[in-house]
Amino acid sequence: MKKSVLAACLSAAVLCLAWAGPGWSDETPTVKLGISSWIGYGSIFIAEEKGFFEQEGVDVVLRRIEKVADRRSALAAGQIDGFPTTPDTHITTVAAGVPVIQVVALDDSYGGDGLVAKKDIKSIEDLKGRSVGLETGGGASFFWALYLLNQHDMTLDDLDVKDLGAGEAGSAFAAGRLDAAFTWEPWLTTARESASGHVVISSDETPGVIGDTLGMRQDFVEAHPETVQAIVNAIMEAMDFIETNQDEAYDIIAKAMGQTREDFDEAVKGVRFYDLDRNIEYFGTEDDPGALYELCEMASELFYDAGVIDNKPDVAKTIDPQFVQAAQER
Repeated sequence: MKKSVLAACLSAAVLCLAWAGPGWSDETPTVKLGISSWIGYGSIFIAEEKGFFEQEGVDVVLRRIEKVADRRSALAAGQIDGFPTTPDTHITTVAAGVPVIQVVALDDSYGGDGLVAKKDIKSIEDLKGRSVGLETGGGASFFWALYLLNQHDMTLDDLDVKDLGAGEAGSAFAAGRLDAAFTWEPWLTTARESASGHVVISSDETPGVIGDTLGMRQDFVEAHPETVQAIVNAIMEAMDFIETNQDEAYDIIAKAMGQTREDFDEAVKGVRFYDLDRNIEYFGTEDDPGALYELCEMASELFYDAGVIDNKPDVAKTIDPQFVQAAQER
């Protein structure tokens, strides 16, 4: 696996080097963010819709790029300035030669992801030797699986892994073709309602492990810290709006997702938005790092051992807590 991953890393690095446009101007730039249709990014859609970015004096353009690999390529090529995704994915981006700095946390999965299994599988240890659906090679579900196995002194070698996407894994389990699956809704509900299956563990039992942060190109952050601060401030305004105007906020996010309010209201139950207090706790400070640092260190170790990356990034250089701290003082 490392050989194919290395090739991808080199390709990303070539893209990064190939982009040789002029340096960032001294004027406030138009900021291009790649974004996908995920509820957890709702604060960004709200900041755009309610004009919070504009109020902070920054021009933000959102580009819909659904696949994280395509967002990473666009970032490497200088076509976007940042994108939200899971912290572990930012680590793989940095390992691929595309420097990224995480500047604000957006959300975490709070019950929306889980491990479903047959009734006789009651713990992580019971997965030994059983067929388990799991998307390997990176991503939130893969990292979460590695995290859980590591917590129980196990590895992927203890399982009979079937490489399937989270949705496919859930469907295959529901059809009786697997003993267990790392998946998400609606397959968690399907397992709970079935006579033969159940949810062994869901992401609300591991808060912060499956989450999302906004990562910006390192050179952009260094050239335009005031612009990055404005973006973080606007997102925090949006987080406040979600808390104080939930009905309107949910309407905005549901529209951005292309969902009905009924479907959205069910899906959002598995998501927890990160307001300023959660951000401050999650980031911590340089002298007293928060859980985000530990999570990224673990991602680096686990992904390296699994062959997903071929180098371990300096995690401290991928996280900058100053913007969250400054937002506290606004």
